[in-house]
Amino acid sequence: MPLTDPALTVRDLEPSADIDLLCGWLHDDRARFWGMVEKPREEIEEIYTWLQEQPHLAAYIVELDGDPVALFQTWDPEVDELGTFYERLPGDLGVHLFLADTPARKGQTETVLGFFLEQVVAKPGVRRVVVEPDATNEASLARLDAYGFRRGPVVQLPHKVAQYAFLDLP
Repeated sequence: MPLTDPALTVRDLEPSADIDLLCGWLHDDRARFWGMVEKPREEIEEIYTWLQEQPHLAAYIVELDGDPVALFQTWDPEVDELGTFYERLPGDLGVHLFLADTPARKGQTETVLGFFLEQVVAKPGVRRVVVEPDATNEASLARLDAYGFRRGPVVQLPHKVAQYAFLDLP
């Protein structure tokens, strides 16, 4: 156990400055559920540039003692197409989380996940977290179950079969 808590911070993703980081993570086979393993660098930068320009979407990098360890994104179910595939409630916030497979994150998964949820909870008006991982991503689904997410509908989205899950916030 570390003598001090790791310093976790979150910052806005900067597509052009973070493109090497994104490609290093998203081109890896373990990122196949993000659907970008085969996408060229330029397309990934275009996607995240567009994403950061949208008022209902946002992407962030989580750093642990200055080392990038996670990518997380938020989406507004009232605006985003993903919100049309389940019964939306006031205060819903959609999220995506990608945990890096790096030495800095090794042994810190629970710490990073807890920080991630604290950051989501800190957003004004958020009462429920909505996720929709690939329905075949058993590792992700097991982690969500362990955190208390309640599984909802399995839905055929345009790009995958998704398992919606929900976490009510205090």
